[in-house]
Amino acid sequence: MEYQYPIDYTWSTDEIVDVIHFFDCIEKAYEKGIDRNILLNAYRRFKEIVPGKAQEKTIFNEFEEVSGYASYQAVKALKETSTSEKIKVVSQRKKH
Repeated sequence: MEYQYPIDYTWSTDEIVDVIHFFDCIEKAYEKGIDRNILLNAYRRFKEIVPGKAQEKTIFNEFEEVSGYASYQAVKALKETSTSEKIKVVSQRKKH
């Protein structure tokens, strides 16, 4: 992608890699679908790094602004599906 992921430079290198992996999973959820367990594990790790709702919302908004992908919609779909389903978000992607 031709944009920068929202990262906090106080995070460790491993944390930055894990947050980028989470956003990569969000992109896949929109583009071709992703296994629910992969997205779930990425989101759980993201929540270890960003435990607060306010910071999560800020980071999600920053990511949506640069990418057009609404992380909230993917996480919502994740929470609404059973363990065996693939997550595919079908919302319209904003054009940038």
